[in-house]
Amino acid sequence: MSLKPPPLRDDCFALPAGVDWTPVDVALAELDARLHPVKAVENVALSVAVGRVLASDIKALRSNPPLPNSAVDGYGFAFAALGEGDQLLPLVKGRAAAGLRFEGRVPEGHAIRILTGAALPDGVDTVILEEDVNASQQAVAFRAGVKPNANTRKAGEDVVKGDICLQAGKRLGAADLALAAAVGHGVLPVYERLKVGVLSTGDEIVEPGQAAQDGQIFDANRVMLLSLLEQMGFDAVNLGLVRDDREVLRARLNSAEVDVIITSGGASAGDEDHVSALLRDTGSLNEWRIAIKPGRPLALGVWNGTPVFGLPGNPVAALVCLLVFARPALGKLAGNGWLEPQGFSVPAGFSKRKKAGRREYLRARMRQGRVEVFASEGSGRISGLSWAEGLVVLPDEAADIAEGDAVTFLPFSSFI
Repeated sequence: MSLKPPPLRDDCFALPAGVDWTPVDVALAELDARLHPVKAVENVALSVAVGRVLASDIKALRSNPPLPNSAVDGYGFAFAALGEGDQLLPLVKGRAAAGLRFEGRVPEGHAIRILTGAALPDGVDTVILEEDVNASQQAVAFRAGVKPNANTRKAGEDVVKGDICLQAGKRLGAADLALAAAVGHGVLPVYERLKVGVLSTGDEIVEPGQAAQDGQIFDANRVMLLSLLEQMGFDAVNLGLVRDDREVLRARLNSAEVDVIITSGGASAGDEDHVSALLRDTGSLNEWRIAIKPGRPLALGVWNGTPVFGLPGNPVAALVCLLVFARPALGKLAGNGWLEPQGFSVPAGFSKRKKAGRREYLRARMRQGRVEVFASEGSGRISGLSWAEGLVVLPDEAADIAEGDAVTFLPFSSFI
């Protein structure tokens, strides 16, 4: 019986005394060190395992291929029996086909008809392509020059029985399932899917498609965050919209049957920032003032044992903070390990002078071998998110970027 890992400590997000503005790398290292998987393990069939996180190393139950076999349709024989020059070998009766292993032994100096994937019969170690022979019902003829072991596969040349073929923490894709099936597995141990709830708060927020009054805005963040979380392989749960009513918000948090809660907005220190107020009441609120642009303090806390990530309300800042901070943290909680997004060094298709002090993430896309950035850096420009294909990362220190200089580009796909 599998055991569920322990919950996170209530003080897991507490910063050391005296910490003020935290560099991005320091913040990420702190999160990585404090988090661990929080889900139990279950066994699931291969047919429903795609996208799940493997909970333990998987060893091959048998070798792949299990027996030496032919890589082509042709004729098999023992190489040592070949003489000099052109060859003429008598054929034995029968053939070797995949799933129908030839019974008996092919005598030395004889050949046998063999098909792709068929196990090599006893007495056969080399196969010649059928296109390279002339054959009758009694014999096969071919030119000199065949190499020993040609067109054959060794037993276990892909995976040997007992070898670890899939490692714990891997998010399973289609190819992983094919490998598991090939080495004998029908079910795999995986972590239960991490349930991540997304909650919106605020009197100014209106559900998309409904009538909006002056001063109200449509809730763009929740649909964006829910969609991203599903793409990342999590079980995204819509916790809805809560008005600026602290007790209603408390009840919604108490009733949320999720492993993690993500909010956007309402997590700062204003009069109507009720998420932060409730977390402060429990003594678990920690505002990580991270040296990042775009982004404000990242509010982190634990509500009744459930970690809460309070993202900024501006859509661009919410997206950046989700990708940079919440994504690797959620992966760690889900058993997937700490994700380091794959960046690429590419020529800049823009120029920019950057001040020291904060790491900057610019909306960007690749065009004609160079990376270009969105014209505006405003955190409310949602059109820039739709325009972009990823983020350009500028370092913490001052930088003077000229066109053609190497910069780091993180495609959105590297976070998925």
